[in-house]
Amino acid sequence: MSEAVTTTDAGIEAGNSRDIAALAKGGRTNFFGFLLRLMARIPFLFIASRMYGAAAMGRFSAAVVMVEFAGMFATLGQKRGLAQRLAEEREHPANAVADALMVASVIAVALSVPIYLFPLSMYPKGHFAPADLWLVGAVWILAMGDIALAALAFRFDVATTVRARSVVEPWTLSIVAGVLYFVYPRAGLSLAYLASVGAATAVALVALLRAYGLPRVWRPHPGRLLQLIARNMPLTGADAVEWGTRKLDVFILRLFVGEVALGIYYFAQQFASLPQKLKTSFEPVLGPVITRNVRSRNYPAIAAQVCQVGFWITAAQAGIALALAIPGARLMGMGGQAYVAGTLALIFLLVAEVCAAPAVVSEAALIYLAPKRNLAISLAVISLQAVLTMAGMYIDRVFGLDEMARLSSVAGALLVTLAIASFVKSRLLAHYLGCKISNWRWPLLWAAGLAGLVGWAVTALLPAWAQLAIGIPAILGTYSFVIWHKGFGPDDRILFRKRGHDSGKDE
Repeated sequence: MSEAVTTTDAGIEAGNSRDIAALAKGGRTNFFGFLLRLMARIPFLFIASRMYGAAAMGRFSAAVVMVEFAGMFATLGQKRGLAQRLAEEREHPANAVADALMVASVIAVALSVPIYLFPLSMYPKGHFAPADLWLVGAVWILAMGDIALAALAFRFDVATTVRARSVVEPWTLSIVAGVLYFVYPRAGLSLAYLASVGAATAVALVALLRAYGLPRVWRPHPGRLLQLIARNMPLTGADAVEWGTRKLDVFILRLFVGEVALGIYYFAQQFASLPQKLKTSFEPVLGPVITRNVRSRNYPAIAAQVCQVGFWITAAQAGIALALAIPGARLMGMGGQAYVAGTLALIFLLVAEVCAAPAVVSEAALIYLAPKRNLAISLAVISLQAVLTMAGMYIDRVFGLDEMARLSSVAGALLVTLAIASFVKSRLLAHYLGCKISNWRWPLLWAAGLAGLVGWAVTALLPAWAQLAIGIPAILGTYSFVIWHKGFGPDDRILFRKRGHDSGKDE
């Protein structure tokens, strides 16, 4: 009897090690993707700010937030729900993916038509060119790409996500935006965005076809598709609220500030959203691992995986936030002198991403363990964000502060909201798992302190160009050195093992 128990425990431990190895492999790929995305994002921001101007960026961000919301809603929570369905192994995987794509297509078309007929939903100030309305085509394209990448991530293919979202999409966006400025500048940003998401989705769909093949004896059945819609509604709500938490600021600002101020906020948000990609790109990899452990009720493994990934994300985001926030004024100055006024908003947004990490990894498990409670908390959180955002802008107006102060107030409301969400969701997950959930380790503080001193010296002694070219690597290098030697243990260093070390575990 004891030998059987020992064998079972050994099997569970081996399974947990394989899961952590898979998560680490995805994490390595995603971190490489982050660096690629950073390099590709800078040319676009330079082109958009210097060539098109802040007002054009503001109009563009107002339209994109509406299109991306519709694209996210069209996926119907299947970016995470698809992993659960594929794990059940009730049918051929290609058929399950085909159902997901069919449902998303129907909803995408249903949402695109009213947006096209009422263009003020995208451009509330009424300033747009006829070709700007073509942007609505991105709704279907985004939904198809998200589902394809989620299906690939179920098989731990994260490389396609990096290739599509960190190479093809941003570089296409930069190149096409630059070319269209000389051809059709009125709608250059909108058309460049449409081209970029189209190219990324094409890469994802080709990889999907190679990985899953064509469906087997598949026909769309209304009853089955309606059942799929009903089943995914809690996930849809959770996705909508999580997405809304990150986009509510832009959605509200576009109604209460001018296009120039909105463009400056969008410029800051693009830098702040870079570390966000680190944690959101873990979700497709974390989902399949958690669903398997939920089915086997291996709750200690879920807790270990959530804490492990949570620390990796928090450590990476804290370092990136320090490196971008300390020379923040110089970073914003890349867009022009007017953009420097958005520096405080940039700092708040970067800190907000660090605070959000526990909520994101906790929710990756809560959507399977307590979907209704998770949704209720998310709704409460986004409601709180709306109240804090409106209250902050009202106070700014009472005291006669300008639009730049409103940008900081909105970013501050997001920071407070995400911090509260992280506290509540990590506590709820700990309750369900019966295990402590925490991403915090004291070396994070030591690393941040030493990196902060280096950053202070950089901003005090170096000229503007050197603060970015030399200062950012110096801050990141100092932070990484301390984290590696004081914060990372053997389980953490698996994140940086070579591929050859993973190959055996992956098999």
